[in-house]
Amino acid sequence: MPDRIEIGYADAQRIVDAIASDLVASGGGAAVAVVDPHGELVAFARTDGCPLASINNAVNKAYTSAREGVESKVIGQRSRDEGFSLTNFGDLRYTGWGGGVPIVINGIVIGAVGVSGLPEADDIVLARMGASLLDG
Repeated sequence: MPDRIEIGYADAQRIVDAIASDLVASGGGAAVAVVDPHGELVAFARTDGCPLASINNAVNKAYTSAREGVESKVIGQRSRDEGFSLTNFGDLRYTGWGGGVPIVINGIVIGAVGVSGLPEADDIVLARMGASLLDG
């Protein structure tokens, strides 16, 4: 039977807290989600001023990244470059916006981080910072 490594609550919350702390210090309103390798939510925060649509967007960015093992922006770029709709994945939670980043330990995706609410480039920076707290 295969062994499976997944992000746990303590590590997921540590990532959420680090990103939320950065957001609060800068006055940024955003949502932060950390999911397991299946894309299911483990930890979440929404800072003051977060646009409501960003709540689902953060979760969906992390979901996409965990399921596909690459940044959500890569999926979006492939969709545009190769001319396929994200609905081809058969799941409406897939998104191509940047801000979803896989968490990889020893070459295995153990979860992903999603950030939404800021300009896309800022979402990406924060999600990468969060994922890097555990990347190995």
